[in-house]
Amino acid sequence: MQSFKIMITRRNIRIKVMQALYAAESGINSDTSFNKSHLQTDAEKIFNYSIDNTAELFSLLLLYMAKIAQYAETDARNRSSKYLATDEDKTASIKIAGNTFLWDLLENETFKQKIKDCKLEKKLDGDIVKKKFRRLSASPEYQDYVSIESRNTASEKSIMKYLWEEVILSDEQFIDLFADEEFNWDEDIEMMAILFDVLYKKPKSFNFNSFLSGEKKEYAHSLIETVLEKDAYLLSLIEPKFKNWDVERIAIVDLILLKMGVAELLYFETIPTKVTINEYIEVAKMYSTHQSRQFINGVLDNILKDLTQEGLIHKVSINK
Repeated sequence: MQSFKIMITRRNIRIKVMQALYAAESGINSDTSFNKSHLQTDAEKIFNYSIDNTAELFSLLLLYMAKIAQYAETDARNRSSKYLATDEDKTASIKIAGNTFLWDLLENETFKQKIKDCKLEKKLDGDIVKKKFRRLSASPEYQDYVSIESRNTASEKSIMKYLWEEVILSDEQFIDLFADEEFNWDEDIEMMAILFDVLYKKPKSFNFNSFLSGEKKEYAHSLIETVLEKDAYLLSLIEPKFKNWDVERIAIVDLILLKMGVAELLYFETIPTKVTINEYIEVAKMYSTHQSRQFINGVLDNILKDLTQEGLIHKVSINK
């Protein structure tokens, strides 16, 4: 069966490329013995690690989701074995443990392999699983779900989406647990939502081993390579637009985003200029200073006008 394509957006990739370039350049600045010729290799390694990190985080959160649902069986067993078990205790539902969407996920071979390779079972906290099941089982959504014995695809998927969105992603205390781990939650929260939306459509064919298509991986590595190889030329276009600003006073993130933006304007023929400028404005708004959005917009817009007048912008349409 062909794997369902995972729709990580170009914006997500731009963010991770920016972070990789920033981390690689920071490594050079902190290590006087570092050979700058290794910068591209370093940046690409950091980018690849970041994608793998995102895949592991997503898989771990899904494993929590699965374990919370499966805890219904443990809860029912514990309640029925109480010395003074009530009728309600004795009839506690285990319906969600057999949820069809859940088992489509659990039978996904790439998910099982990711759990094994990343040793995700060891990263689970049993107390958290128990507490989250208590929260889930107390919700009206869960009560509505278990009140009907029959199963249908819509309700099976709906309760798991509720578990994902309201019990896992909306729990700030739970998410804070990842702040002390190796995961980049703040950077990946948008991607978690995107990835789940894709998984939600076809959990059986979701490929946990391939989070980027070949085309998007090529785009990311090409962007890294272009920014680094054309660094001097890109700066020669950017620095005159700073007017009274010293380049050393510009935020490093802004400077990296500007170089990435100008590189796209010049060398990525299938990406429309308007898309490039709008995307880097949004990334700057998310990851840089309060003034960065207007600053990035102004500089890229001025450079685009100059390059257009000089006949240096060449874009092609990919529509047939």
